[in-house]
Amino acid sequence: MPVDGRVQGALASRRIGLSQGVRVNGAIGVFDSGVGGLSVLREIRRELPAEDLEYVADSRFAPYGDRSAEVIRARAAIMVRFLESLGAKTVVVACNTATGVAVDALRASTTTPIVAIEPAVKPAAAETRSGVIGVLATPQTLASERFDHLVSRYGAHVEVLEQPCRGLVEQVERGDLSSAETRSLVEHYVRPLVERGADTLVLGCTHYAFLRDVIQAAAGATVTLIDPAVAVAREVRRRLTAANLLARNGRDGIERFWTTGEPADVQPVIAQLWQRRVQVSIISRV
Repeated sequence: MPVDGRVQGALASRRIGLSQGVRVNGAIGVFDSGVGGLSVLREIRRELPAEDLEYVADSRFAPYGDRSAEVIRARAAIMVRFLESLGAKTVVVACNTATGVAVDALRASTTTPIVAIEPAVKPAAAETRSGVIGVLATPQTLASERFDHLVSRYGAHVEVLEQPCRGLVEQVERGDLSSAETRSLVEHYVRPLVERGADTLVLGCTHYAFLRDVIQAAAGATVTLIDPAVAVAREVRRRLTAANLLARNGRDGIERFWTTGEPADVQPVIAQLWQRRVQVSIISRV
């Protein structure tokens, strides 16, 4: 269903944020360029079963990894404003590319707490036995200054192999998680990293969590895969606890799903990945 006039009016405001008052029963807002952020939403739901969740897939502009930095920053700002218009008490950037390119600008433009996922270089560097780690990510994530900073700060004592993975996001967006085409793409990106000695691989895009079994098969059982989604969920809990904003226990939180794309296209894939029937509403004219 389209967004009604009240939401459109809220979107037109400069910013909402915590200064206008956040309630304990406000939702946790989560956004990604598409459906990949559902892997983060899944961990938040496990960690915080009483919280209401609002998820936005900016499907009309997916994947962010192929967009310019200017477009990514603009889209991320629109996603945050929309979630604030729904009364979100915190916003989770469930897209490594948006974090790398836009999170500093987002935090400077709102008082709403922003929790952002980023490639787990630090735990991978601590985990590796061979001294070589591989990072699977989009080209924009790997090209960002924020990623360079992560490698400089946490990867100085290991070899960090960067692997841009064009095409994998699109496979997940289609719900194609295990076809011969998907497996071939994964092997094309993963095998060279393993052959160069990587024993630890970072899933540097939230979409790739849905390809975990295929990636593990291509890498081999002795290679460790690291997905930062669990750490993000724990950070959300920590932030809400510190701010006294946790929902009351004893209730079951609900989820609502939104897209800037066509719900008829997006809904089946969200249902497939979320593993239950869902209703997906369209965000018009954003």
